[in-house]
Amino acid sequence: MTLDAASVSPRIATLRTATSGFTLLELLIALALLGLISALLYGSLSLSANSWDRGEQKTEQATDMRLTEEMLRQTLSAQHPLRFHKVIDQPLYFAGGTDSLSFAAALPGRAGGGMFYFRVAVAPAGEKSRLTLARVIPDYGANALPDFRDAESSVLAEDIAEVRFGYFGRDPDSNDAGDPTWRDRWDDPQVLPQLIRIDVKPTKSQAWPTMIVEPRLAPEAGCRAWDPNRNRCLVT
Repeated sequence: MTLDAASVSPRIATLRTATSGFTLLELLIALALLGLISALLYGSLSLSANSWDRGEQKTEQATDMRLTEEMLRQTLSAQHPLRFHKVIDQPLYFAGGTDSLSFAAALPGRAGGGMFYFRVAVAPAGEKSRLTLARVIPDYGANALPDFRDAESSVLAEDIAEVRFGYFGRDPDSNDAGDPTWRDRWDDPQVLPQLIRIDVKPTKSQAWPTMIVEPRLAPEAGCRAWDPNRNRCLVT
């Protein structure tokens, strides 16, 4: 059987047309694969961006924690046993509470120098809260601890839920024979605690490592005369 050229040409044209294009099913499959690849690519990019943001946030939190701990350690270890010399028993400029700590210390020369009365506490800031360091100039003629109503304040860390203080030392009026213990408050107006513990809990992240600071100056440094048996200033 022979085919003439006139009958072969339409068949070849039809075959070429059928093999040169895509069917609707193939097009739908290609679009589905493209959408799946795009979704996977977007998810990977979004995950990478979120991981980057979390990494930056953790780095920023670690930096804040390190700088705050360094600042508190330097300031607390250099606290001064400043006393009310106009009051009979000459109590210290020191108030050790559960969630706040007030103490006297000298600023380093590069920060302006001078003796100040500081308070470390968590202060509200709108819907958030922050760890602050407030300071006032002590009144050497006063007979009571100053308040911090008009104090200058520096922000140590943002988004802090709470701060807790602990104090290691002996009971008031006890001598060196008594064993020192940890307590939530410091009620001895004559002697600084031997150690101060600070626990900081941020709002959205894990608690900071517990920090323990030892004041370097002995309490008798602020006395005109000192009774070593009772660990008290002598009225002169």
